Amino acid sequence: MIYRFRIILDNDTEDDIFRDLEIRETDTLEDLHNIITQSFGFDGSEMASFYISNEAWEQGEEISLFDLSDNASTRLMNETSLDSVVHEAQTKLIYVYDFMNMWTFYVELAEIVEETEGHDYPNLMFVKGQVPETAPEKIFEADAEENLSEFEDGLDPEDYSDLDFDENWN
Repeated sequence: MIYRFRIILDNDTEDDIFRDLEIRETDTLEDLHNIITQSFGFDGSEMASFYISNEAWEQGEEISLFDLSDNASTRLMNETSLDSVVHEAQTKLIYVYDFMNMWTFYVELAEIVEETEGHDYPNLMFVKGQVPETAPEKIFEADAEENLSEFEDGLDPEDYSDLDFDENWN
């Protein structure tokens, strides 16, 4: 069987940036990683991970490109087949490429179809949007939900007037 995925770049612009691709269900997550990086114009040399996701796009178990931990149970992309993590009941993954820049993609299984004889896989089917020069800036939940210039006790960390010490002590 062939999995058809839509891979959407997480960005805060009005422009949709995504790729539609086909890949065999028995291929590995490393194969999916390779076609994603190629289709978005990356060289593929940076660290990357897939995360199993639920319907609300919450990040779950990590499946890494390389084993950088002491944990023997870490799953690796080259040892994990697509059909072992993605199927009709589990259709979403989060893909993060280049942890210094945090390129983040939503990967969703759109359709499962029969293999077309004589067709090469993986296959890039459709391209929409240009990838920006730099990764879109992330707004983390804590930043969005609260004003970080004030603490929960209401004190402003920049206001020293109520404190009993000399701010210019040295």
